[in-house]
Amino acid sequence: MAVKPPLIARLSTDLATLGEPELLDLVRSRPVPQHVAVIMDGNGRWATGRGLPRVAGHREGVKAARAVTRAADALGLRYLTLYAFSTENWSRPVQEVSMLMSLLERSIHDELPELMERNVRLRVIGRTEGVPAPVQRGINHVVRETARNSGLTLLMAFNYGGRDELLDAVRSLARRVALGELKPDEICERDVSAGLYTRDVPDPDLLIRTSGEMRVSNFLLWQIAYTELCFTPTLWPDFGPADLYRAVAEFQGRTRRFGGV
Repeated sequence: MAVKPPLIARLSTDLATLGEPELLDLVRSRPVPQHVAVIMDGNGRWATGRGLPRVAGHREGVKAARAVTRAADALGLRYLTLYAFSTENWSRPVQEVSMLMSLLERSIHDELPELMERNVRLRVIGRTEGVPAPVQRGINHVVRETARNSGLTLLMAFNYGGRDELLDAVRSLARRVALGELKPDEICERDVSAGLYTRDVPDPDLLIRTSGEMRVSNFLLWQIAYTELCFTPTLWPDFGPADLYRAVAEFQGRTRRFGGV
């Protein structure tokens, strides 16, 4: 008698044969995660592989982010977090960083009508005070305009670093201790979580990283303690709705024990 391959292996084989509408129907027929986080990686390699300047990859990456946000909305996710710009990205060539800032400023402005139409609320996590003033004004404007939307919450991690976030949380706790509001021995996980940028957002159920890299790159270090991880070789500009649906379908085939049996 032939031995069947593991569930996830069978599932992956079946998913590869399904089109986007069928995938969406399949995933929506099962409980969907509340929160999916994505490390969007591979824009530069996508462009270089086609003999194009890196800026072309970043422009395509914006299109992919738009398509995946639409797909997350169609799927019924409550939260989608996209890692847009890390604190380490400032070390890139000055011209590339300047271009990224300009691209972000335009993109945020251009996306506002669709965010409003789709009832999507934008939030930004990270040290936004460290970005150029025009970009900061644009971000703040869209955040204010979408604040009352009640559908998908899109969190954009911008000028974000997981260690910076933890440092900011620790400093917040230290200030509370200094004021006598909190005793050191009484600090618990809930207090730390309350000091994070994501203080009122559930931890991600699933983290997806594109481009074949298998690391978390200083992203949501506290929040992903029990998050399921999915790594794909697909470069971010080529990652579309069907890829998101396949990742969620694979997640649905896993058993989460949270340290138990």
